[in-house]
Formats: sequence, structure tokens, C-alpha cells
Amino acid sequence: FPYAVNVLPATLDKQWDSPEFSHYRNAFPDDCVSDRSAFEAHFRDLVSRDVKISYLKALQGYLWKEGYKSGEIKAPLFKDVPGRLLSWKNAGLRLVIYSSGSVPAQKLFFAHTDALPSDLTPLISGWFDTVNAGLKTESSSYTNILSNFQDTKPDEWLFLSDNPLEVCGRNAKHTRRSPGQRTFAG
Repeated sequence: FPYAVNVLPATLDKQWDSPEFSHYRNAFPDDCVSDRSAFEAHFRDLVSRDVKISYLKALQGYLWKEGYKSGEIKAPLFKDVPGRLLSWKNAGLRLVIYSSGSVPAQKLFFAHTDALPSDLTPLISGWFDTVNAGLKTESSSYTNILSNFQDTKPDEWLFLSDNPLEVCGRNAKHTRRSPGQRTFAG
């Protein structure tokens, strides 16, 4: 998602010293906090390597926020996704998001989709990321998520992922594959 990389230079020009931005800047390693060039280089490096680290994800969410609010960006969904989410919700299923993207970024994504209606957040019952749940490859993260929903037994959950390492983190003995090679964990 190149939007954050594209708007970072202008954001640094306008907000480098602002109190609002300092929270994000100060979360980066010490050698980047006072040097804009080092900050930008580190940001670009992390993005290019798709590093899942909380301070990067928080800054990306911050940068995306304005793009979503202005309508400059919309979250793309496959055409069948909004209807499927609605039918699952109407059937009484609980829909929970667990992403390496920050919870605020997740909420922005689902609030500004290219679907009609654009805001799908009312369909989602819970939001989790690597900060409030843990790394997606660690089984303890899934235990953390499940602990928030005491009324549902662990074997009643279905975790869907496109990453086999995440499914192994969930519980390898409950892993199966569909004909499309998507990985599912129950």
C-alpha cells in the first residue's frame, strides 16, 4: 500500500515538529528521532521489507487517516466480501479482525471501503493487532484474542489466513487447506 510512502515527505515537511506527529516520531529508534533523512530512510526500509513492527504500523495508520478522510483513498474489497460479511453477521456469527496493521488502521480501512455502503465497521465485533494480541505467528496471541470472548469455546472459532505461518501459530493440528490453497484454521 504505497500511499503512506508517497505522503511521508510532505508530512515530514509540515509536521516534523508538531506535537501531534512527535508521538509517532519518538516511537522510532533514537538515531531516527532527530534526523529527518534517517527517519525517512528507516521508514522506507521497513516498508520495503514489509516489517511488522508496531511503531511503523501506527505511523502508517496516521498517514492513511487523512487520505481516507479526504476520499483520496478507499479500501479495495473483492465484490463478494461486503455481502458475505453482512450475511455472516445476520446469521449471528461474530466477525473479528486480527491484522498486523494497527487497530486504528483496521478501523479506517473498514470505514472507507469501495463498497456501498462504504462503512463496514458495524459488521465487526472485535479488533486485534500485534499490540493488543501479540505476534500472529505465536499461539499465545490467539489465546489472548479468545480470552476476550468467554461465551465462545475455542473449538467454535474459525481463523482464516493467507499465511501458513500464522495458521501454525494458531494451532497446527487444526490446519487444513481448501482447493484454492488458502489456509484455514479452526
